[in-house]
Amino acid sequence: MANAFDTFTLKDITLKNRIVVPPMCQYQAVDGMPNQWHEVHYPSLARGGAGLVIVEATAVSPEGRITPACLGLWNDAQAEALAGIAASIRRSGAVPGIQIGHAGRKASAHVPWQGDDHMAEDDPEAWETISPSAIPFGANLPRVPRAMTPADIRRVQADFVAAARRALGAGFEWLELHFAHGYLGQSFLSVHANKRTDEYGGDLAGRGRFLRETVAAVREVWPERLPLTARLGVIEFDGRDEATLADAVSLTRDFRSLGLDLLDVSLGFSTPDANIPWGPALLAPYAQRIRNEAGIPVSSAWNIDTPELVRDVLAREQMDLVMLGHRHLVNPHYPYELARALGVENPARTTLPPSYAHWLDRYRASDER
Repeated sequence: MANAFDTFTLKDITLKNRIVVPPMCQYQAVDGMPNQWHEVHYPSLARGGAGLVIVEATAVSPEGRITPACLGLWNDAQAEALAGIAASIRRSGAVPGIQIGHAGRKASAHVPWQGDDHMAEDDPEAWETISPSAIPFGANLPRVPRAMTPADIRRVQADFVAAARRALGAGFEWLELHFAHGYLGQSFLSVHANKRTDEYGGDLAGRGRFLRETVAAVREVWPERLPLTARLGVIEFDGRDEATLADAVSLTRDFRSLGLDLLDVSLGFSTPDANIPWGPALLAPYAQRIRNEAGIPVSSAWNIDTPELVRDVLAREQMDLVMLGHRHLVNPHYPYELARALGVENPARTTLPPSYAHWLDRYRASDER
């Protein structure tokens, strides 16, 4: 029975515990370049005690950004800047990971606190959006994307491969492909977004082709010794959940055979009409199903916001790693608080750098006197 402070080994990488800081967009980049915000933000999270820190969704091309303020990994200058962040995460005690992706029809949007909607097409910062089919997401993202040609598909897959190479050169040791949340990968899989009649549409074999080919292409350049993972929306809460879950299980088995090492179980967000039943550990049962039926390690997030939930999802073998996002934003040292709540012996020395643990232990001893 696993607990939060057990180690976890995947390929040649061993995490010191089962706690992960998931990718959380910061919307602070300029032309895809990280800056002082990121240089402070990520090491501070790593010092807090998580075993793995995954850098936010990082676009494989300029058109793949969600907003103009998103990180990118389409040129060597970005890779060089990210190399310093990866090294800082590692020096601060965590394994450095990064998520790469393409926003598809949800691209060219304002940052959330400036509207979280599509920029006007005549906005000088806006750009053309692409998707499997010329179907808009709707709601606050009404722009009709251009349907991708076969040449577009090959170009985007090449962009994923190039970004993976740069991530490796920058020193990241854990790679996640973003195939969830209504972005490009999820749109190929989704019956809401993909109405193609060629080999990239139709049944699951067609709708999953872009994702399978991308996993295979990235696996060729990402070393076998390092974990290759993907975030996939396995459920939409759109009235056809059993079919969506069955598709996700089947596709994940294909991913595993192509060399994927872990699936990060998430939501589809392919339609604004979904009726999501928000609640504690919302995705835990679905993560367990993927884990058991696809035979692959899984991680997940979404409303795992108490020590008891962290303990329970691991003890029940619903997931292998727990993604704790908002908790880390509120308190970068949440693993220390979690260790205390779960009764871990010497919680400071279990989670924090020696210079922090020294002072906490000293003050605790003084309080006890």
